[in-house]
Amino acid sequence: MGFPESVLTKDEQVVLHLHPHWKALFLPVLWFVLTAAAVVAISLFTGVGMIGTLIAAGVGLVIVLVVTVWPWIKWKTTHYVFTNERVIMRSGVFSRSGRDIPLGRVNDVSFSHSLFERMLGCGTLTIESAGERGQVQLTDIPQVEKTQSMLYELVDADRQKHTFGDDDRQALVDEIKNDAAS
Repeated sequence: MGFPESVLTKDEQVVLHLHPHWKALFLPVLWFVLTAAAVVAISLFTGVGMIGTLIAAGVGLVIVLVVTVWPWIKWKTTHYVFTNERVIMRSGVFSRSGRDIPLGRVNDVSFSHSLFERMLGCGTLTIESAGERGQVQLTDIPQVEKTQSMLYELVDADRQKHTFGDDDRQALVDEIKNDAAS
């Protein structure tokens, strides 16, 4: 299931769309390999016959669905979307949950990663926002350092867009002068 573009506003553009890092799928893939190997070993080396092989295959299929397919579906339906207006988080398969943080409310963006996560190129991104919900932690973010820098740039650009600066003041003065002269 892809990210629904319909939740974006008219002028909103997706800058970065992420799923959790692939390390979240490592154990499910390992379980798949072990389950397949166990079914093949039971079929070839135990002499249980066709019925025993089918039972082992059925049990193996249930195990694969529970410990491999389900985590993959959860991974695929978890979205971290960074736009020019907000950070959007969506997750869930049957029931969905989401949270949006407007860039103007972001106070701080930080990251952390262990040595192992650093070798894999992922980590935890912490976004502190104004409001009663405080901070949110996005775990297993791929290229967390680059993501943190990119989010900082988005927040800075949003603040610049909503700040009344010297250029804006001069343009307003010029407009008033032009209106008075007419």
